[in-house]
Amino acid sequence: MLALASCSSSKTSLSYFENLKEYESGTLSSGDFNVKIIPDDELFITVTSMVPEATAPYNIPLSNPATRGNLQNYSQATQQTYIVNKKGDIKFPMIGDIHVEGMTTTELAQYLTKKISADVEDPYVRVELVNFRVNVLGEVAKPGAKKVERERYSVLDALADAGDLTPYGERSNVLLIREVDGKKEYHRLNLNDAALLSSPYFYLQQNDVVYVEPNKIRKDNAEYNQNNAFKVSVASAIVSACSVVASLVIALVIK
Repeated sequence: MLALASCSSSKTSLSYFENLKEYESGTLSSGDFNVKIIPDDELFITVTSMVPEATAPYNIPLSNPATRGNLQNYSQATQQTYIVNKKGDIKFPMIGDIHVEGMTTTELAQYLTKKISADVEDPYVRVELVNFRVNVLGEVAKPGAKKVERERYSVLDALADAGDLTPYGERSNVLLIREVDGKKEYHRLNLNDAALLSSPYFYLQQNDVVYVEPNKIRKDNAEYNQNNAFKVSVASAIVSACSVVASLVIALVIK
């Protein structure tokens, strides 16, 4: 009865972007989805051209070189990942140390293309972020770490990969935790409000944490279940004690 009462007294909206219901169509501004390179990132970089020998010095060859994806009109490339050090640098063949922190993968590819073009005709440089992961926790169907295969990745994508919110998820108060310049920042997101679509926190970055808080119904039910379990354990202990006392009394009476 207490659980039912808590359900009836607390209302949680299960709809996303409720304030769009009155409009049939419209447009919203889009936030910046470009992911910036930070220390400890792992970058996959390939350099190719029509003449494999010309770009070979710009790759660290592996025993079994292979390409990732379809590189049309270019030769088979070697592949190598680079770890961004604490200073935000990588050491690249033939070029040396490059400060990549703060760049996007597109900007780094353009930078390398310009550098390599001084010695190689029409080089093709591909840069990908390998270790793009986010953590989705709390009231979702499948919480855990999510490996991201693309850089345009929003909070809605993360929730979809986590199986969406449960009916007990508080949609108006989703917590986003993000590391910026070595410090943890947190922001509250309201999934009921369409303004989220234009928010600078709509698109996620590597290592972001999305936490969906439980709503009041979940909290009340959990508290009720804990209290009920405590009462049952106390009652069980009392019954056991009474049983022991009764056994002793019966034994004394029989003697």
